[in-house]
Amino acid sequence: MPTAEILSQGDEVVTGQTVDTNAAWLAERLTDLGFTVIRHTTVGDVLTDIRDIIRDAAARADLVIGTGGLGPTEDDLTARAVAEAFDRPLVLDEQALAHIEALYTRFGRRMPAVNRKQAWLPTGCQRLDNDWGTAPGFAVEEQGALLAFVAGVPREMRNLYEQRILPLLRARFDLAPGRLVTLRTTGVGESDLQERIGAFEEPEVVLGFRSILPENHVKLRFDAGTPKARVHAIVDDLAERIGSALFAIEGLDTPGGSLAQVVARALADRGETLAVAESCTGGRVAAACTAIPGASTWFVEGLVTYANEAKVRLLGVRPETLAEHGAVSPEVCAQMARGVREHAGTTYGLGITGIAGPSGGSEQKPVGTVHVGLATPSTVHHRKLRLPGDRERIQTLSTAAALDLLRRSLQNLL
Repeated sequence: MPTAEILSQGDEVVTGQTVDTNAAWLAERLTDLGFTVIRHTTVGDVLTDIRDIIRDAAARADLVIGTGGLGPTEDDLTARAVAEAFDRPLVLDEQALAHIEALYTRFGRRMPAVNRKQAWLPTGCQRLDNDWGTAPGFAVEEQGALLAFVAGVPREMRNLYEQRILPLLRARFDLAPGRLVTLRTTGVGESDLQERIGAFEEPEVVLGFRSILPENHVKLRFDAGTPKARVHAIVDDLAERIGSALFAIEGLDTPGGSLAQVVARALADRGETLAVAESCTGGRVAAACTAIPGASTWFVEGLVTYANEAKVRLLGVRPETLAEHGAVSPEVCAQMARGVREHAGTTYGLGITGIAGPSGGSEQKPVGTVHVGLATPSTVHHRKLRLPGDRERIQTLSTAAALDLLRRSLQNLL
């Protein structure tokens, strides 16, 4: 596989003022394309540092993509650094200048004189026209490597990669993209996943883990030549080891998606409907559901019944149940789930009540205590959670637990 290195330039990136999403985005695309990404490098606005890093990267990688440092201000130094690194003096590119001037004219503005700086490019480079901003990118070939430099603004960078750089890569490199398969799980930690999987001895497959709250992913990267039957056999074996925590597989012929999308497909296919009653999650379950296109075919209603009075008035929770057991209890949770199902006339009703914190907990019911209930046409399923973390984490995990309880019911896993 050809190798690639990604450079990110700017003091704002080095100091943490700007999160470098560009490198992650590029690394994922390049890996999917068939490159081995060997390094991410971040450098501040120091000319000699940028120059040396560019020169070193060209010596060790087949492809170098740099982002940032192409603006009109004094701290934008990428073009000058490339010029010094490879003895390519900067020259004024008249077409680049005309492009920048036309962009300002289109918006009825006069181009500031400082923007002329963006049209000075290294001698002999290939200009990469930027139709999404003022800074043209450029590419050079040095030391057997292809080096491409583009704006650091994410929207501009992504368009320049897809419209300008990608054709260069396909023309220059003999790419053999592998296959990435992702097994998405919820309700199980990375260490538990590792224990369930156990020994994995498949030399042609790279196995990795990724945690994206509230999910944990198992990622399998197969060589390009791996037979399809072999891919399916390995994935099926891992799916069996993981068990019911697995809710979607992406990268095969079956649809993947988020937990809410999996639930949405199942409800739509069965012609069934859902309503939710939320307390501690404050409408997050309803928001996750209605974010999916076509949700109106299966999602009927969402109620945020935060106060006890609202639980009584809208869901029919009995005052004596609240008095005896408290709002955060299996009994109230079950009545919430049944109440919203009856109120909306749906197939299923979800009820969520808990203590998201940071205050409100007690010795008997500490912060992170959450009850989730699912009312079906025949019964009510209940799950008690003891969740760690701050309010945001508890709400996120509670939302996933509610959707997962419904998913397990739909898949006959309860």
